[in-house]
Amino acid sequence: MNWDDTTDTDATGERLVGPVADHEDQAVEAALRPKDLGEFIGQEKVREQLDLVLRAARARGATADHVLLSGAPGLGKTTLSMIIAAEMEAPIRITSGPAIQHAGDLAAILSSLQEGEVLFLDEIHRMSRPAEEMLYMAMEDFRVDVIVGKGPGATAIPLELPPFTLVGATTRAGLLPPPLRDRFGFTAHMEFYEPAELERVVHRSASLLDVEIDTDGAAEIAGRSRGTPRIANRLLRRVRDYAQVKADGRITRDIAAAALAVYEVDARGLDRLDRSVLEALLKLFGGGPVGLSTLAVAVGEERETVEEVAEPFLVREGLLARTPRGRVATPAAWAHLGLAPPRSQTPGNGQGDLFGT
Repeated sequence: MNWDDTTDTDATGERLVGPVADHEDQAVEAALRPKDLGEFIGQEKVREQLDLVLRAARARGATADHVLLSGAPGLGKTTLSMIIAAEMEAPIRITSGPAIQHAGDLAAILSSLQEGEVLFLDEIHRMSRPAEEMLYMAMEDFRVDVIVGKGPGATAIPLELPPFTLVGATTRAGLLPPPLRDRFGFTAHMEFYEPAELERVVHRSASLLDVEIDTDGAAEIAGRSRGTPRIANRLLRRVRDYAQVKADGRITRDIAAAALAVYEVDARGLDRLDRSVLEALLKLFGGGPVGLSTLAVAVGEERETVEEVAEPFLVREGLLARTPRGRVATPAAWAHLGLAPPRSQTPGNGQGDLFGT
């Protein structure tokens, strides 16, 4: 199946409800991004704890402890890193784990840091092992050993670093080795947002974008945003476009619902790929259990796409369950698609052995 012809994508070809930022998202987020903790919406516990860490550091006249932020894409990890720099009145350097493939890459960045500077390292779990081991000493002792030469004649030259704050962000905290996690003075997990919090995000973004929106319209967008501010802002922009072309520019519940119907984002935030997975599971395999590879073939997608793109949200919504015998639809999945489950789904009917796990 070719997804290029579907309407559940934006102008860049990415999924409209995908949590990963595209170039348009990055440009808009820069304009919408809150500048301090007081403006930041949601993540109440994280904000309270981080505020204490930063205020204490400022009172001591010291550099803030290293901070590790984990959670799904689009929840505000980059925004918080910039807020940390702003609160500490320090410059920020932004890089990512995949960009640091050699210890020398990291040494070059660390050696150019200013005192008190914030180094934001996105997707820190994807950094190379040699660079990771160099980072241990840099975080703890503010020192790195630069190796000059090779073989028996190689010499380690110690390089002193000014105190700095490392802010690491990861979507997969379990992949971080314990020695690295232990060197962060403050760790926080970013939770998905509640609809009421996303409504506040939508109202704030609409105000900054000079878009007129009522309470019901904001609630409609928030309810389809999969608990993610980035998706809420992206849906707001697409609804804004629809309202400008098809209506008077004002976003109401009916306008929001009509716009998102065009982009095939339903009332629970499922898009065409999500529904294709559910429909295949229900209609072709009677609700399962069915193996992941078989399910991927049935929807014309790669196994990794189904497992990493569609499944996490379906599981979180209680529409799909992963079992040792394969993927199984829940009663909520049948109800969501308006289908009646088979009269009997006996667990021991051999389906798991037929389709694999």
